[in-house]
Amino acid sequence: MFDHVKFGVSDYAASKAFFVKALEPLGVAVLAEGVPTYGVELGGKGIPSLVLFQTEEKPAHLHLAFMAENREQVDAFYRAALEAGGKDNGAPGLRPKYHANYYAAFVIAPDGHNIEAVFQGPEA
Repeated sequence: MFDHVKFGVSDYAASKAFFVKALEPLGVAVLAEGVPTYGVELGGKGIPSLVLFQTEEKPAHLHLAFMAENREQVDAFYRAALEAGGKDNGAPGLRPKYHANYYAAFVIAPDGHNIEAVFQGPEA
């Protein structure tokens, strides 16, 4: 459905560092970058791109869920996101309230955005 999603961040350097490190286990990398007010485009392997840009406006909090290929990627995302300065918002695990195979982890990014990695298939 989406080709790209673009949103503002209050600290471009901190947010770029967080998203680059946290999403690397999911195969996401820098595709292009301009000046901070234009932003950095992240993506990979047919994933719609995510663009972050510097703004002086207070960004509204978002919930972004990234598709993982397996549970191990969810675990790796969670570890990388915490190492990148994210705050725990739900350790990796099953979320049966969504469905029996919903395996996800949640972290809070520098601007307060809720970032999720999820694998919705059965355990390998």
